Amino acid sequence: MTEETTADGTLESRDDGTSVIRFERRIGHPVERVWAALTEPAEMIGWWGDADVDLREGGRFDVRWLNTDEDGNGAHMHGTITRLDPGRLLEVRGDIHGVLRFELEPDGEGTRLRFTSTLELPDEFRTKVLAGWHTHLDALAKVLGGGSVDLENIVEEGWEEVHAAYVAREG
Repeated sequence: MTEETTADGTLESRDDGTSVIRFERRIGHPVERVWAALTEPAEMIGWWGDADVDLREGGRFDVRWLNTDEDGNGAHMHGTITRLDPGRLLEVRGDIHGVLRFELEPDGEGTRLRFTSTLELPDEFRTKVLAGWHTHLDALAKVLGGGSVDLENIVEEGWEEVHAAYVAREG
């Protein structure tokens, strides 16, 4: 297993009814490379989805996931960039997944990525959302390492195994 696949997300439930999903990963690529993968549509399509990005505070940040559920429904987030410090911080408020925050800092030859998603999260989706972000962050590391991911069939990319681990841990 790689460093990325063994990292686990955490879930915090807040008094205001929101939840915060957190991941911290070390990615073996320079900040500039990771930043490009987070913000450039041509890079995002490899690990996250089809994106439309206007990279400025107040700019559009729309992502359409390529996978669908058993009924053929897909997710499409319409977002706005709420904070931006190029190469260091990207924060997006979306109509799904709430506030997404990506923080980057150099870590030797690589990058320390801290990711949070703050949102209203019904109990029945907690482990699914944890497993989803876990799988997409694994995909980010894989794509940056020169691999590829079949986003239309992300379940076959290890999601079920990751989800089972979160179900076992979260109950």
